[in-house]
Amino acid sequence: MKSSRIIPIFLLLFTLSLESFAWGQLGHYLIGYMAEKQLKKSTLKKVEAVIYPMSLGRSGTWMDEIRSDSTFDYATTWHYLTSKNGEYDPSIQEEMGDAFEAIKRLKAELKAGGLSSKKEAEKLKMLIHIVEDIHQPLHVGTGEDRGGNDVRIEFFNRATNLHALWDTGMIDRKSMSYTELGEELYRRITPELQRKYQSASMEDWLKEAVSLRPLVYNLPESKKISWVYMYEANDTLEERLVAASVRLAQVLEEIYG
Repeated sequence: MKSSRIIPIFLLLFTLSLESFAWGQLGHYLIGYMAEKQLKKSTLKKVEAVIYPMSLGRSGTWMDEIRSDSTFDYATTWHYLTSKNGEYDPSIQEEMGDAFEAIKRLKAELKAGGLSSKKEAEKLKMLIHIVEDIHQPLHVGTGEDRGGNDVRIEFFNRATNLHALWDTGMIDRKSMSYTELGEELYRRITPELQRKYQSASMEDWLKEAVSLRPLVYNLPESKKISWVYMYEANDTLEERLVAASVRLAQVLEEIYG
């Protein structure tokens, strides 16, 4: 009798945990891995000195891991923002801050310097995470469904939600390690592609995310998703991971290059 009660509770907690994370560990690892390969050696050395003993890829998951620490509750809302049509409107954001505001502020604080080693490491790991997060389309939310967390779906007959599908479901379904997938995607990063992504402003990042909503929300009435949705969304998913890596490298070069 006791075990039958424990299992449903465990599954509920597992489901709730999926709603709380962004890109998933694999996504963050591979974005950082690709960014690492794009950095100048001197810049990477400085970045690694700040976040030691973590690697750049590993540091991208830190901001999710500290959610259990109430000391960092002030940063809970920094993982996402709301945009109706691709604009940044401060009046509709969370009172405690949002991804757009946090990126600009953290970047400025790190460039200004004068931080203790601990504070610099914390702020840099936060910045890395949020730059990666904001390239997941559902982290630029409509303000109506908690970034797709309220959209319940079945993915290959397993209950989940739309946000978790983009964070982890489709990436994990590839059954590749972050280095395998990172090497495959890194081959696509040409100087021309880098210039294209680097020339965009942060306001452009929001417009990109909003432009992808028709694809992201193109769900069958049954809400049962498998190969068709993955086929249609795969190029966009991979493009977002590549774009995040280029822009993360760009931001780090601007601070430590």
